[in-house]
Amino acid sequence: MDRFAALKRAFVAVIVIVLGAFACESPDSERETSAPERRFLSVGTAPPGGAFFVVGGAIAQVVDDHGGDLSWDVTAEATKGTQENIRRLVRGELDFALANAAISYFAVRGEGAWGEKQEISAVMTLAPNIALFVTPEGTGIRAMGDLKGKRVVVGPAGAGFEYFLAPILEAHGVTYEDFSPLHNTQAGAVDMLADGSAAAAFLGGAVPTASITQASASQDIYFIPFGETERERLFRDYPFFNAASIPPETYRGQTETFEGMNVGSMHLVTPAALDEETVYRFTRILYENRGDVVSKHPAGKAINPANVIRDTGTPFHPGAVRYYREIGIWPN
Repeated sequence: MDRFAALKRAFVAVIVIVLGAFACESPDSERETSAPERRFLSVGTAPPGGAFFVVGGAIAQVVDDHGGDLSWDVTAEATKGTQENIRRLVRGELDFALANAAISYFAVRGEGAWGEKQEISAVMTLAPNIALFVTPEGTGIRAMGDLKGKRVVVGPAGAGFEYFLAPILEAHGVTYEDFSPLHNTQAGAVDMLADGSAAAAFLGGAVPTASITQASASQDIYFIPFGETERERLFRDYPFFNAASIPPETYRGQTETFEGMNVGSMHLVTPAALDEETVYRFTRILYENRGDVVSKHPAGKAINPANVIRDTGTPFHPGAVRYYREIGIWPN
């Protein structure tokens, strides 16, 4: 009996050890099979009502929808626009954001009001921003020089329009001191043209631009032309400027092609310090599902092989370059 009891005790001990081993391994097994920790990524846009707000929202939704097993939560955040976006990227408060390429150009160089270099990188170049000065037919303004002494809407206060407007004016021999600059939204500028409180306004965006459509619907307007020599000089001196035309009949009363300018494309930017793998995956998902962006806003058509890699003066992030090299569209 003593021998039987001893064997029984030994058998029970073995069972206890085996069960204990399984108990010890259980948490590790659960960790191995559990879902990866969710990661939250934010995309800065701009105030509601403009293309940045819609396109930024579309980008966030498309990447979130097609993240697969990455366990990303990607959301868009309305902001005041490019300047706020850049500052918040640098502070680590945003992961990606839309910006005007002209403003980014000066930000990464620490020029103008920036004071010091802003450490951001480009992910992809998006839709062009085709803008110009318009004026009611009856003002007598027919050239850029005629803006002198007039009341002119130059964009919302604090929006950063001066970064691309100042070079345009300077090339044509005009400065902000030569006229009375007024600050308003594009919709507000149209109202000021209609009631005569402004003689001209700088309007634009993706073509057709809603504000110009509205302005031309209520009265006859004139597109103030850029000088050809001045345009060529701007294209030579600044990589964010390039030629862009507005086809005839785009707006009421426009019978001829208007030879305009892209005054700074919308582009997607990120902190220079963001890890390469995250930027690579974000770029890949967005590019491979670009058709879904187009379905939400026509500006998504700019996500194409020829345009996304266009140099606007802001260095591209290594993660984006890695993807573009992988698919064979990055220049050697």
